[in-house]
Amino acid sequence: MTDPRKSQWMYGIHTVHALLKTDARQISELRLMRGRKDRRLQTIQGLADAQEIPWLWATRSELDKLAEAGNHQGVAALCRSTAVADEAYLDNLLADLLDKSEQTPLLLVLDEITDPHNLGACLRTADAVGVHAVITTRDRSAGITPVVRKVASGAADSVPFVVVTNLVRTIERLKREGIWIIGTDGSSKDELYDTNLAGPVALVMGAEGKGMRRLTREACDHLVRLPMHGVVSSLNVSVATGVCLYEICRQRACTSA
Repeated sequence: MTDPRKSQWMYGIHTVHALLKTDARQISELRLMRGRKDRRLQTIQGLADAQEIPWLWATRSELDKLAEAGNHQGVAALCRSTAVADEAYLDNLLADLLDKSEQTPLLLVLDEITDPHNLGACLRTADAVGVHAVITTRDRSAGITPVVRKVASGAADSVPFVVVTNLVRTIERLKREGIWIIGTDGSSKDELYDTNLAGPVALVMGAEGKGMRRLTREACDHLVRLPMHGVVSSLNVSVATGVCLYEICRQRACTSA
């Protein structure tokens, strides 16, 4: 992994609590809002004290500035930036997964997802279902920002986040390792629920509004769509990602039962 050695102010009770529970070493200091009597803040203060993480009282305006007007809920933490994985990390991960027959690879590929809220929600679902890595493009994609980490509620630090230069080349690499590339496309004639997803799978989700790019779509082994029975023509990309990932989990559970 590469580490940019930068620091970011993270904020929000769930985000900071998750960091303290999963990787407190990232935190160099905390700021807690003076005068706010909140059991959840007291829990955070106790966790910080137990791990000898320094903290200071701060005013609401000071926290507003640190959070850049985001909803800090009375707490902010100065953290090292999340390390970003590269193609070399992905190669090692694939070798490890394919060497362990009890693990069926499950990867999430995001083609130019630019909205940080959507990326954070995708990471959160990826963590929930046990995705082995989230793969995205270096250009025209959201990175791991404070907003992403807040929405992800700790998942930005638990799910490997792989940034690649050429997404189609990476997809071809996955195909050579026997991973089935499933793309989502509203124009496909095949529905998600009629497709066998129990084997090694990389799920490809397209950008908000425009979907996958043409070359990405052409690189997929199979395209599926979600059935839409109402007046709307598509779902938010993070919602669609959740539906697809949980269908993969359901099929795998049925297969192993």
